This record gives sequence, C-alpha cells and structure tokens, in this order.
Amino acid sequence: MSLNAFLALLVYAFVTSITPGPNNLMLLASGVNFGIVRTVPHMLGISIGFLVLLLAVGFGLGAVLTAFPALHTALKIAGAAYLLYLAWKIAMSRSMSDKGGAEARPMRFIDAAAFQWVNPKAWVMAITAMAVYTNPDHPFVSVALISIAFTIVNLPSVSVWAGFGTALRGFLSDPVRLKWFNIAMGVLLAATLWPMLR
Repeated sequence: MSLNAFLALLVYAFVTSITPGPNNLMLLASGVNFGIVRTVPHMLGISIGFLVLLLAVGFGLGAVLTAFPALHTALKIAGAAYLLYLAWKIAMSRSMSDKGGAEARPMRFIDAAAFQWVNPKAWVMAITAMAVYTNPDHPFVSVALISIAFTIVNLPSVSVWAGFGTALRGFLSDPVRLKWFNIAMGVLLAATLWPMLR
C-alpha cells in the first residue's frame, strides 16, 4: 500500500469513526449518565470489538455472508432487535449515576465488543474498508494495514463523544433536561436503523 493510499485510509477511518452512529450516540449518552471514567470500558470494547470484526471480515467472513444471504438477514434482524432494546433502555433512563448502582450501569467491555457484530454501521465500515483498500496481491499485509489505521484513529474518535457527553453533565443535571436528552438519544439511536432497513 502506498503512502497516499494509507493516508486516504486514515481519513476514511477517521471520518467513519467520528461521525454519528450507534456507538457514538451510546457513548454520548453514557458520558452524560455515567461520566468519562465509567465509560472507558465501553470505549475500549468498541475499539477492540471493531478490530476483531475488521480482521474477521478481512480474512473471509464478508465472503461467507455474501454466500449465505439467510445468515446475513438473521444478523440484521438480531442487530435491529438489540439496537431497539438499547434505544429503549437509554430513552427510559432518568438519573445520572456517579457510583455503581444496581439499576443503571454503563455498557461493559464485553457487551460493547459483542455489539460490533450486530452494529450495522460497523459492518458497513469493515466491508467497505476491506473492499476498497485491500490489495489482492498482498491480502495479509493489506488487512494488517487497514487494522492498524483503524486502531490509530478509532479510540480517540469515539472518546470525543464520551468526552462531549461528560461535558454536558452539568447542564443535564436538571432531571427534566436529562429525561428529554435520554429520550432524544434513544430515538436517534433507533433512527440509525433506517439505512439498514431501507
């Protein structure tokens, strides 16, 4: 991969990682409701989970889904159902939490990592990156470079959303504002399904 191609890949990775999507909207809501420190496992789960998904797609999983459309459809249905469940939980959240509580808690590392497998935006990002930036003559090196590019930009990009949410905590400490913020985040998260269902 040439330096220009790698720089273009970095730009693609940055733009797709920092723009709104299910992960970033959930991080914004988590930053508001739990603060940055308690949201760190969620951020790390997204970055590591996406890296594993990216490697899996690069080493053949994308071809399996193309060969078996029913599997792809089942994955879309499971992803949509889980995304709606998460949207509902966010929309119904009514209080900020600074300490671990039995009722409200941020997404755990393993939950965030597993979510990448049903996240429509993550699949689009991974499949597009592999389709556009891999070199058939050097598939392993290409997949490694794509993975490195996303590793470099993904965690800082998603951290911005959690940080922004944390910065809003003071403004949203009013229960009425927090209620409407969480409802809006739940609705926006559910709306991210629209491109997948069209």
